[in-house]
Amino acid sequence: MGTRPLTGRHKLLDLARAESAARPGVLLHGPAGIGKSTLLTALTASASGTVLSCSPAEDDARLPFAGLVDLFTRVPRRCLEHLAPEPRTALGAALLHNPGPEDGRSRLALRVAVLDALRALASTDPVLLVIDGVQWLDGLTAEVLAFAVRRLEGTGIRVLAAERVADGGQPEGLRCCPPGTLELAVPPLTDAEVVHLVRADLGTDLPPAALRTVQESAAGNPLYAQELGRAALNGSDVPPRLRDLLLPRARALPEPARLTLLVASAADRPSLTVLRATGLPDPVADLAAAERLGVATADAEGTVRFRHPLIRAALYADAPQNDRRQAHTLLARAVADPVERARHLAHAHPYEDEATARTLTSAAETARQGGTPGTAFELAALAARRTPGDRPADRAGRLLAAAEYACDAGRLEEAGAAAGTVLAESDSARLRVRARLILLRNAGQALEGAGDLIEEGLEDAAGDPESEARLHHWAAVRGLLCGELEAADRHARQAALAGDTDTRIGALATLARVRSLAGDPVAADAALEAALTLSGGTDGGPDSWRLVRMRAILALDSDRVTEAHGQLTRLLAAIGEFAGVEDVLATLVTLTRVQVRAGYCREALHTADRCSRALAEAGVQAAPALYAAALAATAGGSVHEARELAGRAVRASEADGDQLFLVRALAVLGQAELLGGDPLGAAAAVEALQRVRELGTAMCAADPPLLHWYADLAEALVVLGENDEAGAVVREAYARVSAATPGSVPAALERAEGLREAGLGRAKEGAARLRAAVDRLRQLPLPVELVRTLIALGAVERRSRRRSTARKVLGEALETATRIGAAPLAARARDELARLDAVDRAGEAGGPELTPTEARIAALVGGGATNREVAAELFISVKTVEGALSRVYRKFGVRSRTALAHAMAVAVLATGAATVDLADDDQARPPAHAVTVGQAVRVRIPRVLGTRR
Repeated sequence: MGTRPLTGRHKLLDLARAESAARPGVLLHGPAGIGKSTLLTALTASASGTVLSCSPAEDDARLPFAGLVDLFTRVPRRCLEHLAPEPRTALGAALLHNPGPEDGRSRLALRVAVLDALRALASTDPVLLVIDGVQWLDGLTAEVLAFAVRRLEGTGIRVLAAERVADGGQPEGLRCCPPGTLELAVPPLTDAEVVHLVRADLGTDLPPAALRTVQESAAGNPLYAQELGRAALNGSDVPPRLRDLLLPRARALPEPARLTLLVASAADRPSLTVLRATGLPDPVADLAAAERLGVATADAEGTVRFRHPLIRAALYADAPQNDRRQAHTLLARAVADPVERARHLAHAHPYEDEATARTLTSAAETARQGGTPGTAFELAALAARRTPGDRPADRAGRLLAAAEYACDAGRLEEAGAAAGTVLAESDSARLRVRARLILLRNAGQALEGAGDLIEEGLEDAAGDPESEARLHHWAAVRGLLCGELEAADRHARQAALAGDTDTRIGALATLARVRSLAGDPVAADAALEAALTLSGGTDGGPDSWRLVRMRAILALDSDRVTEAHGQLTRLLAAIGEFAGVEDVLATLVTLTRVQVRAGYCREALHTADRCSRALAEAGVQAAPALYAAALAATAGGSVHEARELAGRAVRASEADGDQLFLVRALAVLGQAELLGGDPLGAAAAVEALQRVRELGTAMCAADPPLLHWYADLAEALVVLGENDEAGAVVREAYARVSAATPGSVPAALERAEGLREAGLGRAKEGAARLRAAVDRLRQLPLPVELVRTLIALGAVERRSRRRSTARKVLGEALETATRIGAAPLAARARDELARLDAVDRAGEAGGPELTPTEARIAALVGGGATNREVAAELFISVKTVEGALSRVYRKFGVRSRTALAHAMAVAVLATGAATVDLADDDQARPPAHAVTVGQAVRVRIPRVLGTRR
């Protein structure tokens, strides 16, 4: 049995294990290589008792009782010696232990012997019969087993079997399994699971293009994927082992039929129409013969379909080179599509030829205009290879075209290789500049190390204003991503003055983004409007796509989320399949941001997933996609997922040197940590958000999102009891507020101020601030922000004993969060309402209410910890511990640590219930909830206090 890893099979394994324990038998079925034997091995490894197994091969099917001999190898002699004489003789003859008669009576005696032997064996130990390869079990063994398994009820004997069937076929081996056996089809692996399997098998990653070929050809079959992956790593195609496995029947066909199948395997879209157009004698009869052998068929529409995609690849790989060229020659004459015809022409003429190269170049342009940049890259790369050696400039130009198409398709490795070849080999400064521009584009967000590339490009571009402008634009983009806003502004203005129209449009769009980040929305709008004028407005085709996204970002930052959402949804519909990966990714990331702020939390999860899938199909990963996924998870997913994705986004941005997305990723990480509502999470949030503050200061940024993150930092500091520092953060944010700052920013800062006031014991003032924030947010289409603020207000009102008001506010928060799909916030609102119910049940006897940090400090102090130990445990200052402890003393009306411990124990006895989990955070983090900080809680001490009474 096989030993391939169980990639993607754990759920199926768990199901099979559970069913085999509950049923008399389980029959796994599927095509060769799908993983049946691997599953049987795993199931057998965990089996108790006696395991009798056989794994017949194809040749064994012709050997009488070969399967029975294998099964009875481990049956003790004692089980046979207790059989009656006639059955014992019959079984001994079948096992070749002794001669025996061959008549009808002996056949019955053999069946009885097998049944009795199995029953005897099962009387002392569980018995598991394992048959791996029912399809090759010899007929006589199958008949004996069919007799026995029908009579095993109540014996505790179970059967595990595996049967090879064609794709989509049904098993025929149930007769060898007891009644009640469950049939389980083993499904193909997903593309993602194939990636994991191949990576684990090879110990490295394949190039994206090779990996896509493996995924397409293997079609989820683990054996095929592993074999193809190993072959791809060595630069070969379908290995001989797989050809021998897949092609015996095809090789048995007559030569005309084999040629027909080869032509079909070489065609882009094989059909009877295409095959007849090639001039093949009788493709209909050839396909009929192939269908009888289970190789390929023509469906009702005449489309040729191979039984498995790998058969198609194997047929092509198995053919001699001359036969392949003949097939492509026939197809080049037959197909009407210029892209297909050019590809076949290239393969029919595998040598340098300028006419072929020109045809391929034209076809590549057609493919790109048709929205298939991957095909365009492949054709342009072929064009470069077919270009005669005495035309180096033409070859370099075609390589650069291929690189640009590869960028469009997200095939970054191929794009970099093609552009790098030109940069290393070309004597033309103009072509080297173009190669550098492609390499800059190919770098994505990782432009930090591209300074030399830009400087060397400017040297080559000297005297060429248009090329210089393009490089200045890339210097501006690099400055934007690296947080060097002044340099970005300077380079963008240079590019906008000197460049061609396309470069000026791009430079003005970058300038708009830079000035937006600097907190100057008026200047940002002016730059964007200038770009839109040059491009012909928002309907200016691909040139306007970036501008529409920028306009949506400016609208989003100004709280005009409905406007931003409409712009992006229309853009996404317009770009459709014609945009490259970069445009699709940028649009989806921006749309995710808009959906989260607009309260379309479920839709945001879908958009972020679509973004991740678009990159997965291209075989790349990008920090912006991870950021979008983390942001969507904070709004509508789970806290654990948000935290994990945000951490990955931070690491990816750091690796790229992308300060712009690093700030965003850190902000989302801080928000995810805050969602837990616990001191440890708040400490992690402060760490992340403090980095945001420092990076923003270094960048001289002052855009609305940054000011929102200042408010988040202040809230996290309040959770830790660092109220003085929280006040300083809020004041710093207010210093950057201008007349153009949108209303959501003061609302966020008011929320932080209100929570700080409540944390200082000024609940009335805090509630007033929070109500002002709520009133402000009710005028804006920002339901997520409103829910956060309502929950904060409800917690403060509850702490002020205004329970009716608190219940009303929290009820509204829960209803809104549920409606918009904000799962973490809905959980937090439910939790606050549960705390309110606990307070109502306890009445006034339950003792004073504490914030989470106060409760945690009180528990640690009551357990005997010093102030310094408490500070170290909670990642706060000793001064903060002292201030919080003073407030706790006042709330309990005590003056000493011993009296505090006594009062807390009395409070626990009075309430008899817990409202805040103070379990050791080193053991397990508290459940994750949505962000509200400084909320009042009743004291809960879940462990015995080390105090004296």
